[in-house]
Amino acid sequence: MRIGIVVDAACDLPPQWLDRAGIVLLPVTVRIGDAELVYMRDPQATLAFIRDHGLRGHRARTAAFPADRIRSLFLDRLVIDYDHVFCLTVARSRSRIHDNATHAGYAVLNEYRQRRTAAGHPTPFVLRVLDTQQLFAGQGILPVEAVRLRDAGASAPEIASRLEFLAGRSYSYMVPGDPGYLRARTRHRGDRSVGILAATLGRAFDIRPVLHCHRGGIRPVGRVRGFDAAAHRLFDFACERVRDGLLTPTLCLSYGGELDAMHALPHYDRLIATCRDHGIEVFETVMSLTGLVNVGPGALTIGFAAPPHAFA
Repeated sequence: MRIGIVVDAACDLPPQWLDRAGIVLLPVTVRIGDAELVYMRDPQATLAFIRDHGLRGHRARTAAFPADRIRSLFLDRLVIDYDHVFCLTVARSRSRIHDNATHAGYAVLNEYRQRRTAAGHPTPFVLRVLDTQQLFAGQGILPVEAVRLRDAGASAPEIASRLEFLAGRSYSYMVPGDPGYLRARTRHRGDRSVGILAATLGRAFDIRPVLHCHRGGIRPVGRVRGFDAAAHRLFDFACERVRDGLLTPTLCLSYGGELDAMHALPHYDRLIATCRDHGIEVFETVMSLTGLVNVGPGALTIGFAAPPHAFA
């Protein structure tokens, strides 16, 4: 069985790895003033946005790829190239991508037979749209596991069961580069993920909230004075999770800027060494443009799948 994997362009995984793994991308639309960009997981677009807009970028808008265009992508390519497709989307609670892909999937399953038969594939086509319940680096866990299982010869039902299990056990943590940007953005979106007091303290005393995403919900789990100290604490916390045992041999990192700046953060090297010692593969990338628009330049995110735990 030919198994295909689709992710949206908000997923923080290295584009070179996505290409090698044969993963299909759903674009995301980013509107900046009067300009509109169809974003396709290009780190250079993120870095250009930082150079051109910096902390003024909170007024940019992101939009999910429309259902009719997702339908066209599926019908023109996926129903011919694959027999079973997993479409793994950013958290449904934060974006319409999941709903649009689901609506497109209904149409595809009603229309695919003629095109598939004409291409010499008389067997049924199966499409599963799965909510990863994650953002940023946390969204990368399920695609990596899906590729690992596919390449190991797992069946589609085995992959589906494993991904559903991991969706509820994936975690991401984020430290914003500028709490004021994050506050301005959440107000612009009508979001209450970061309280006004936290944002005010962040500007006045350089207090950085540590935000946690699990099962589609976002909440603050800590506050640390100074970005470097917050990154230090986050890396040490990730080391503890690795030593305690992750549910997949994968840890994802993303950063809202040049990766050399992330590499220079306190205890980054310690985290990489701990992952190497415990057989954990690290995936790191410049944050997606959609992620950066929402949380601002300089943000650090980390994602993994693990048993229940507390941030401490």
